[in-house]
Amino acid sequence: MKTTFQKKTLSFILCMVLTVAMALSTTGCNGSSNDTPSASAADTGNTADVTVLGEGSTSFAFSVTGTDGSVTSFEIHTDQTSVGEALLELELIAGDDSEYGLYVKTVNGITLDYDKDGKYWAFYVNGEYATSGVDTTQITDGASYAFKAE
Repeated sequence: MKTTFQKKTLSFILCMVLTVAMALSTTGCNGSSNDTPSASAADTGNTADVTVLGEGSTSFAFSVTGTDGSVTSFEIHTDQTSVGEALLELELIAGDDSEYGLYVKTVNGITLDYDKDGKYWAFYVNGEYATSGVDTTQITDGASYAFKAE
């Protein structure tokens, strides 16, 4: 009978210790909440690292990842309807017209030519490899667009 009482008491104390430990791990010892996500290295550069270009009623996020992995971010404002038209207007991209559409060779002043160096500019929509060319991709509210050197 005494052993059963001791086991129940020990179980209760252990539960209380675990409850207190869990409470401290989520609020910290000073009572502040750790629910706020911490900034990653990529997030530490706030909007000051985003270059705003153009004028117009439509805006979208655009980024360029160079051959060295560096990322340049833009906020594009335009009245154009396609991503390609907006980027061409701002002289962020240049290339050659082909039977398949615009073959982008230069992005943000960096020229890549697959025939010469085996590298090319890949176009992405919302982080996914695009299924259409930049010149035929219509601007979608809330979407983000990118070119990555590959």
